[in-house]
Amino acid sequence: MFKRNLWKLTLSLVIVLWAAFQLIPIQDRDFATYIKAEASTKKTEFNALLKEASERKNPAGQPLSVFVGLKQIAAERNLDLAKDHFPHLNLGDVKNPERRNKLLLDHLLKESKSKLQLGLDLKGGVAFTLEVDDKAFGDLPTEIRQEKLKHALTIISDRVNSLGVAEPVVRAVGDNRIEVQLPGVNTRDNPEALEILKKPARLDFRIVMQGTNGSLQAPPPGSVPPGYEVLSTENEDHASGQINVLYYIVKRVPEMSGQGVEDAIARVDEFGRYQIHLNFNDAGKKQFADVTTANVGRQLAIVLDGKLSSAPNINEPITGGSAQISGNFTQREALELANVLNNPLDVPLVIKEQYEIGATLATDAISSAKLSFIISTLLTIGFVLIFYTIGGVIAAIGMGVNVIVTLAVMSSFGATLSMPGIAGIVLTLAMSVDSNILIFERMKEELKLGKSLASSLEAGFEKAWSAIIDSNLTTLGIGVIMIVLGTGPVKGFGITLSIGIFTTMFAAVVVTKLIMEFLILPGVIKKMPMFSVLQNTKFDFLKYAKPAFIISWVIVLACVGFVAYKGKAVYGIDFVGGDTVTLAYSQRVDVGDLRKAATAGGFEDATFFYQKQIGSDVEALKATTRFDEGAPLVTKLQQSFPQAKFVSLGETRIGPSVGAEIQSNAFWSIFWALVLILAYVAFRFEIGYGIGAVVSTLHDLLITIGLFVLFGREFNASMVAAILLIAGYSINDTIVVFDRIREELRLNPETKLRDLINRSLNLTLSRTVITGGTTLLTAVTLILITTGEVNDIAFTLLIGVITGTFSSLFIACPVFYWWHKGDRKHVEQHQDVKPTYEWTGSSKASQ
Repeated sequence: MFKRNLWKLTLSLVIVLWAAFQLIPIQDRDFATYIKAEASTKKTEFNALLKEASERKNPAGQPLSVFVGLKQIAAERNLDLAKDHFPHLNLGDVKNPERRNKLLLDHLLKESKSKLQLGLDLKGGVAFTLEVDDKAFGDLPTEIRQEKLKHALTIISDRVNSLGVAEPVVRAVGDNRIEVQLPGVNTRDNPEALEILKKPARLDFRIVMQGTNGSLQAPPPGSVPPGYEVLSTENEDHASGQINVLYYIVKRVPEMSGQGVEDAIARVDEFGRYQIHLNFNDAGKKQFADVTTANVGRQLAIVLDGKLSSAPNINEPITGGSAQISGNFTQREALELANVLNNPLDVPLVIKEQYEIGATLATDAISSAKLSFIISTLLTIGFVLIFYTIGGVIAAIGMGVNVIVTLAVMSSFGATLSMPGIAGIVLTLAMSVDSNILIFERMKEELKLGKSLASSLEAGFEKAWSAIIDSNLTTLGIGVIMIVLGTGPVKGFGITLSIGIFTTMFAAVVVTKLIMEFLILPGVIKKMPMFSVLQNTKFDFLKYAKPAFIISWVIVLACVGFVAYKGKAVYGIDFVGGDTVTLAYSQRVDVGDLRKAATAGGFEDATFFYQKQIGSDVEALKATTRFDEGAPLVTKLQQSFPQAKFVSLGETRIGPSVGAEIQSNAFWSIFWALVLILAYVAFRFEIGYGIGAVVSTLHDLLITIGLFVLFGREFNASMVAAILLIAGYSINDTIVVFDRIREELRLNPETKLRDLINRSLNLTLSRTVITGGTTLLTAVTLILITTGEVNDIAFTLLIGVITGTFSSLFIACPVFYWWHKGDRKHVEQHQDVKPTYEWTGSSKASQ
């Protein structure tokens, strides 16, 4: 047995150890303390540098971070920190000390941070405002101005998303500004990080004047002919590391611009140097071919934002539709350059304000949320322990592995962990217990047939396998759709959900089974008590199908009508925008108290966070609420907290953080999720099952949305993802029942279709109740303890669990029954044979 399971044991240990290593350090470490410990040579000298760096201040008299202080000292004294103090770190073949210092300090800063960073709601981050240069707008009409700002907003969103910052906020402010909030970004350590976002990325291809092939001396005044200008670029001598400045005389008018570039990709050449590979569109390909054909033997200057990047020789016509930008790029510089070339701005932007912002959730809210997550997880574990005793302990171990691996994979992707994300993990975890419940329920059936514990284990896993893989694959498909079509929270939920599918399969099918085999097969445990609920039931579900179906769809239509009646009122600030007010104060008030006072005054949507302008100790309060509610909200706060002496410093209208494109993508995500469900279920089962699955899923989505609005809640960004999560839960539950119907059709060839469906529903009823119960416990716990988005997500899942269970019993199966006109022969004409997987074989019972 040990030899047979060696690969599973090895795989499990490797993955768990990798996950543990991936999550270390769990918390951020002080940079100065960390780098001091990492220095391996000349420690006394380095400690003196650290002390000096910590005492440095900017021109305004504000202290600099140790990171920036060290970078400045090293540049001023031409120090090579890597060579002198960190020789054990490999920085490649970079010879220039300034570049080596930058690579070194960036690496050490990254290593000092927690592998899994927290979001704006838990930790805060940086916010800044970009403003369109008035000269760029000139006398343009308002409509064109708005269109250009909208285009710039899209470009900035694309650039932010490509930086790998999870769950950023990007929205319009007023009629010429864009606000960006980035969780976990620290401008004190990396002040140039924001520059990439405002670059216009103007790419020009210009001809170099013949005879000026890169001189080390600048041309004398008066020697530059009309129509030309002098541009320079830096070139590193890779032998010595010395940086040389080369001067070129270049045409002012470009031969072509970067408008013909289709995409830009950062690559490494054969010498290990980073370069930008350009692919042209059809028009750009022809234009570039014409330019290079007419200028063979000359140099083509590649100019980005008015700066010369490189000036390669044109040795022959280039007709392949691609080109390279070479230069002394670091990996980060190459990636950032490719990013801005892929998303060029047509209007220049300037940074008007930069702020460090505090967590948007109050301390007590964060504490209560953590408590609710702990309680809900313990309740889930307790639930499975009561029903499955020893099996419950093993399932709990699998759940622990599931969480660790999920967080580790998120960390490796650079994901930011926010409160809704944590809620998503907890809820996914509650639903993931379903795989274990399916296995245990199947084992229970085998034990009742008189089989041994070892035989029941193998049969239980084998018979549960097709339901596990089908339900998880359909849910995975929904997750992939979220990733492909969604952005922001929708995409984040999709990533979390997809990761959770793989980790759940690993935990249930590999880890849990491995532990059980090591305990059961050698006889370490000879009995596995399991508590039974709703066993041997004989409910006639189809008897009540028609009235239940009619009543539920009447409720659905009423819900849809109510949503239509409410119109745009169902949307929160994320979707429609609102007013943001900046307040000065004399006494700080906790964010939680501010939110309670706002809610009591009727401002349920109000959000608050404190911000501090970078380079200043002056802190202000930002309050965001619905349109035309800014001034009344300030009045309410002044009345509720007179000691704070709130004074409004200004009010601005903000645009939605969930734009029209994201809303459209959310709609298409739901549409394609339904199409995927129909296609997959029809392929794996047959079309009747697929119709039943789609009708029940659509029923669950519509009734969940309707009841959510009916209870006075509003849609925010996270709710789109939560609705899609309901689709995953609904189809998961339905497929388990369908899988049992398919099996019963083979095992009972003489049974009528009506009796067979009722039998399948009764056989899976115990699993349905236990799975729903675990998820219900989690949802109720989160609703009772948490507030805000987490509470909304939990409320959505609460409705989804109830409607999902109902639809599996009274929507999906009856639709399948009616589609086939109650005749099993009609099913058998279309029914596919259950596929046999090579890694599971086939049981006698299923043949």
